[in-house]
Amino acid sequence: MYNSKIFIRSSKILILSILFSAQLTFARKKPNIVIIISDDHSFQTIGAYKSKLAKTPNIDRIAKAGAVFNKAYVTNSICGPSRAVLLTGKYSHLNGFKDNETSVFDHSQDFFVKHLQAAGYQTAWIGKQHLGDRTEGFDQYSILPEQGEYYNPDFINKDGSKERVEGYVTNIITDKSEKWLQDRDKEKPFCLVIGHKATHRVWMPDTPDFGKYDHINFPLPKSFYDTYTGRKAAMQQEMSIAKDMIMSYDLKMSSPEDAMKERVVKRMNAEQRAAFNAYYQPIYEDLKARNLKGKELAEWKYQRYMKDYLATAASLDRNIGRTLDYLDQHGLSENTIVIYLSDQGFYMGEHGWFDKRFMYEESFRTPMVIRYPGVIKPGTINNDFVMNLDIAPSMLDAAGVQIPKEYQGESFLPLFKNPRAKGRNAMFYHYYENGEHAVSPHFGIRTRRYKLIRFYTRVEEWELYDLQKDPGEMKNIYDANRNSKIVRALKAQLKGLIDKYKDEDAARIFASKLP
Repeated sequence: MYNSKIFIRSSKILILSILFSAQLTFARKKPNIVIIISDDHSFQTIGAYKSKLAKTPNIDRIAKAGAVFNKAYVTNSICGPSRAVLLTGKYSHLNGFKDNETSVFDHSQDFFVKHLQAAGYQTAWIGKQHLGDRTEGFDQYSILPEQGEYYNPDFINKDGSKERVEGYVTNIITDKSEKWLQDRDKEKPFCLVIGHKATHRVWMPDTPDFGKYDHINFPLPKSFYDTYTGRKAAMQQEMSIAKDMIMSYDLKMSSPEDAMKERVVKRMNAEQRAAFNAYYQPIYEDLKARNLKGKELAEWKYQRYMKDYLATAASLDRNIGRTLDYLDQHGLSENTIVIYLSDQGFYMGEHGWFDKRFMYEESFRTPMVIRYPGVIKPGTINNDFVMNLDIAPSMLDAAGVQIPKEYQGESFLPLFKNPRAKGRNAMFYHYYENGEHAVSPHFGIRTRRYKLIRFYTRVEEWELYDLQKDPGEMKNIYDANRNSKIVRALKAQLKGLIDKYKDEDAARIFASKLP
């Protein structure tokens, strides 16, 4: 006999099973996310950005399978603050981490990964974070204390344990990342942030990469002997290759006994130190014999800087390849977003400099490439203005998670999905730190053609550049009478961005008159 109650009950169970199965299928379709963030890696030294001398086949591999952001920028060109912006989707003045010297990061605030966790994602940060000795929003983490060490680095783990691991830091971070990927719950989507120490000062390659670029004589940048005419802040900096790069610390030019005084060499074991001495000592002895002075010494330092930096980048790129290989070998590539970026740009001898901080292009602009199968067409070149501020909302957008209204970044995914989508027409920048390298704090606006900068504290000055006529930013045209209308228009646009992003410090300085 037909039992309607049993039928109804069975139907309800069947419907619930179908709904649960559909939810599980949907969860599995949510894209995994891997964000690889390096330190101080310049776009000028990446193949995907048309570098003719540097070889980065694995970063290029991401770009070829997806997109190159030709106009990617940061809000504040310095290590910790850049990572704070990435996590929070907010400018430094709102997330509270303005500089490396005085700021303390509040990890209890809103991070995009916390929203991913709530949506069922498994999350981890492995490697350099540079925002303190703990973090939140991650199911697992293993982070370097402060800047971390190139050889035999220490790690702080989520369970509170501390460990020293033998080996080269970039290899170890990749090992730890692979282990987490292997051990994770395979039924959940994941978000993994891999924070590499490379290519941070003191540019120390893995031992197999010593001398990798010794066969190349690098051409001097056109602005290597910049005299900084009309640019007071540029004149007062302390980031000159000729004057401020330290022979023993930066370039490893010292006797074996003196080398042992340097932190990076002290960390090495006997085998690593033997490889270090075998490579650097002959170079040091040759330098002593040549007794270089003046421009000859400055240009020699530039060559050594480039060789060490690019060899360190080669160690980095090889490990990025290992991560990509892992995704391929475990069937994860087709449903995983992979983003590679640096925490900011870096000077490779332009203006005679190393380091970053300034709003000039080499520092302000960062390399950023992305692979997102099924959404971003392979080989795409994107010329819209995007910022590290946009990563948090973009990843939430990709995961189908609502973007908090408080986020100041914008999802860049519509730029790939909608032919009519338009990116921002101008970008706001604010650098706060008033310390290392004697770079004056400043803020400003960049449009497609112009850049207007207001320096303060160390130097009180406005600068204006026509990037169409002067892409190297060599001539400050702020005081030219013919540019008064341009200045007024840019200041009005800058004031609009200051108000939009609620930067009260910038608003106060903007309203004040120069001394």
